[in-house]
Amino acid sequence: MNKYQEYFGETHNMIRETVRKFVDREIRPYVEQWEEEGQFPREVYKKAGDAGILGIYYPEEYGGSDGDIFMKIAAVEELMRCGSAGVVAGLGSLDISIPPILSLGTEEQKQRFIPPVLRGERISALGVTEPDAGSDVANIKTRAVRKGGHYIVNGSKTYITSGCRASQLTTAVRTGGEGHHGISLLIIESSSSGYSVSNPLKKMGWWASDTRQIFFDDCKVPVDNLLGEEGKGFYGIMQNFQNERLQLCVIANMTAHLALEESLKYARERQAFGRPIAGFQAIRHKLADMATLVEASREFTYRVAAKINAGINQVKEISMAKNFACMVSDKVTYDAVQIHGGAGYMREYLVERLYRDNRILSIGGGTQEIMKEIIAKKLIGQ
Repeated sequence: MNKYQEYFGETHNMIRETVRKFVDREIRPYVEQWEEEGQFPREVYKKAGDAGILGIYYPEEYGGSDGDIFMKIAAVEELMRCGSAGVVAGLGSLDISIPPILSLGTEEQKQRFIPPVLRGERISALGVTEPDAGSDVANIKTRAVRKGGHYIVNGSKTYITSGCRASQLTTAVRTGGEGHHGISLLIIESSSSGYSVSNPLKKMGWWASDTRQIFFDDCKVPVDNLLGEEGKGFYGIMQNFQNERLQLCVIANMTAHLALEESLKYARERQAFGRPIAGFQAIRHKLADMATLVEASREFTYRVAAKINAGINQVKEISMAKNFACMVSDKVTYDAVQIHGGAGYMREYLVERLYRDNRILSIGGGTQEIMKEIIAKKLIGQ
């Protein structure tokens, strides 16, 4: 019987099985190599598209499979079992860049920019963060000036997941004055003149995720690539934050879950003073605390997801869930390395990678501090 049958049914379990087989066949055998190389092959997108994985939760008319939010959660959880959040982040860059097209785009734009991405033929990324504007989205400087039938874009974006290989970038640009009212969203294709990318950015974790800085030097973008109206881009970005933060909750929970699994296995096998270390109270209680935190965080995430799925605004709650999931993952990955001792510091053990990969989760998609501000404002009524 499914432990979480309140949230997952037969269809969700079928998706799990499909994704699990894909991971075992196409990802898990190569993860160590991809981590060292700093990227995974582009063909993995096409294989994931052919398997229907990229289209999960997206509308059928654009090549997706429709379904509810728990289908996406099931898919992300199974992808995370590959042990590389970098691979999952790379394959998932469409999940932060396609939703604004769905919510703001014309039918022509949706037909042009969504189906090829869901098939894995094109790669979609999101371009918001800049060297001087991260959490402060309203302060972006990249400017787009309209000249005839085109926008001329100048500026740069940084820390862009799938930055090198992205075929299209859902990009926040400034078309008006200061503040969030001056921000618009453009789809900028990598084939545009004046578009270039940096060398790979060397990161603490998510090694297999291709992360670059992107430059626009008089980059020429057709006016037809504007999403919605000028000056409405900030709202398009904000609309997708609930789903982006939900996915980060799932990644954090799975990071903690994998760390717990590895710790349980190691504690049963590792001998000290003539017996497995699982026999020592200090280790047993640490494992009990880890398991309790993982269970609580996962249940909290699922409950918030169910409300989002029902159309209930969960801005405060998803901010709480993200912070809680990240705090849990911080604690569990730390304790997992501690249980492994010196082995936990070695790259041949999964917990070493989980510990490093975990650190970005309380920064990406809205920092812990920004989440607290959102929660406080909702509580106080500002």
